Amino acid sequence: MNTSLASGPCFCFKESKRLEQIRGFRRTEVCATAEKWNNGSNILGEEDKKIGRRNALISGFLMASSLSLLGCTGEALAVKQGLLAGRIPGLSDPDERGFRTYRRPDDKSGGHGVGWSPIIPYSFKVPDGWEEVPVSIADLGGTEIDLRFASPQEGRLFVIVAPVRRFADLDDATIEQIGPPERVIDAFGPEVVGENVEGKVSSMETAEHSGRMYYQFEIESPHALITATAAGNRLYLFNVTGSGLQWKKHYKDLKEIAQSFRVV
Repeated sequence: MNTSLASGPCFCFKESKRLEQIRGFRRTEVCATAEKWNNGSNILGEEDKKIGRRNALISGFLMASSLSLLGCTGEALAVKQGLLAGRIPGLSDPDERGFRTYRRPDDKSGGHGVGWSPIIPYSFKVPDGWEEVPVSIADLGGTEIDLRFASPQEGRLFVIVAPVRRFADLDDATIEQIGPPERVIDAFGPEVVGENVEGKVSSMETAEHSGRMYYQFEIESPHALITATAAGNRLYLFNVTGSGLQWKKHYKDLKEIAQSFRVV
């Protein structure tokens, strides 16, 4: 007990000094560093080098965790988003019909836990105006939701990337090995839409692209278009959905989005 009481004030004093050092960083220094990264350079200037390795680490921590609170410019804030998992751009320019192609960047990280091999990239098309939105581990699907996109006018989508070993002892799986369409939608439909899908599947189709099989389902209520396939050691579930009004007005586009999903 005496040792604990003696060491307590010393510990507090040291931490106080560290806090003073951290607070000593001016907001402009942190924002300026962020803007340098945003301009495509990871080479610090002479003044930055004088900060030292320890202070540079503190500066990086502040930039990643508190940049928005410091009131930096929008350009600097964009750097914060770019460095975080799930926020690396992958959209092409619009084609002649106004559709953009999203391809998952090779170096994009994901919240899939320790020990995961790199995710085989996937792609899909969305009309101009659809944007990537943050993924929360509190969402349905938890850390297995790899990506979300949405349009306030048309609808939303998300991609679940789940380990195949949850369902079958396979390392290089195909969707056919996991099961026929009926079995797949019965097993994974509730995981995608959040409720039992028995009696709600209005259509069930298969399509083959570049030698890979895709199962395509339409759920009546809640409205959903689900595309399922497998590659490597993962099952991919692509879900496109919308409100009743969005479904009525934009069904054709939502259907095209769902059918465009590919593992590349």
